[in-house]
Amino acid sequence: MAEDTQQHPLKIYFYVWILLFVFSAFSYWVDWYGFQGFTRWGLILLFMMLKAGFICAIFMHMYWERLAIILAILVPCFAILVFVFIMWHESYYTQLIRKIYFLVTGS
Repeated sequence: MAEDTQQHPLKIYFYVWILLFVFSAFSYWVDWYGFQGFTRWGLILLFMMLKAGFICAIFMHMYWERLAIILAILVPCFAILVFVFIMWHESYYTQLIRKIYFLVTGS
């Protein structure tokens, strides 16, 4: 009994390889051009996330499995964002306590 297997066209893989090359070139261009500060890191992180997204979606075959991409990619990313928000919120509390302590003690 023959099994029906679905083959993805090679055109998609070549297209993604070209996009990954272009995004990598843009990442190096950001460093070469001399961007500084938040612009530099924002662009580098943007290109990094785009490359990671294409790799996960196409080469790990998650593009064709919607539930897998939701459970394997989006849920952990959302959890990390929640933890970052909690740390950011707690940093204000720590900063407030330090200001009060140093204001009272005069150090």
